[in-house]
Amino acid sequence: MHASSIRGSVLLLIDLQKAIDHPDWGVRNNPTAENEIRRLLAHWRAENWPVWHVRHDSSEPASHYRPGQPGHDFKPEVVPLPGEPVIAKRTNNAFIGTGLEERLREGGHTSLVVAGVITNNSVETTVRMAGNLGFDTYLVADGCFTFGRLDWDGRARSADEVHAMSLANLHGEYCTVVSTKELLDASR
Repeated sequence: MHASSIRGSVLLLIDLQKAIDHPDWGVRNNPTAENEIRRLLAHWRAENWPVWHVRHDSSEPASHYRPGQPGHDFKPEVVPLPGEPVIAKRTNNAFIGTGLEERLREGGHTSLVVAGVITNNSVETTVRMAGNLGFDTYLVADGCFTFGRLDWDGRARSADEVHAMSLANLHGEYCTVVSTKELLDASR
């Protein structure tokens, strides 16, 4: 990881809305993820580097992410500042139907630092697409989290297991997985 590839990268924060705190999701991993994201956000803002927020606008009637629901609001620690773009999406991929790729290319952005939720859902699909589109992509392992779930064979997998497998699927082929500390150290 080279400092030159990190400096000025777009910090892309995915689906960090109050809906993710609803107990229906179950047990999550990385309980300090919001603190790590707060550190990244403070650094990016202090450096005047681009911060872009992805907001999920679900059309599912029962979704906590549906516009008009309290869960649709951004979490307090990541509320966008004036001038920080908000990309509204309806699928699990921030590039589908949003104009994200075009906006990045028009702005001359070639490098992304991604954090947010859910690791094995919107984060993973967005990171895969970013890598496939040729963006130099960094995924912040401790700036993402997920929830436990059943695997294909019906065995319960912990949130840590689901998270670790998702990171393993992405690292090397689609992105470089890093920690907040590694990223901040490399960007100074």
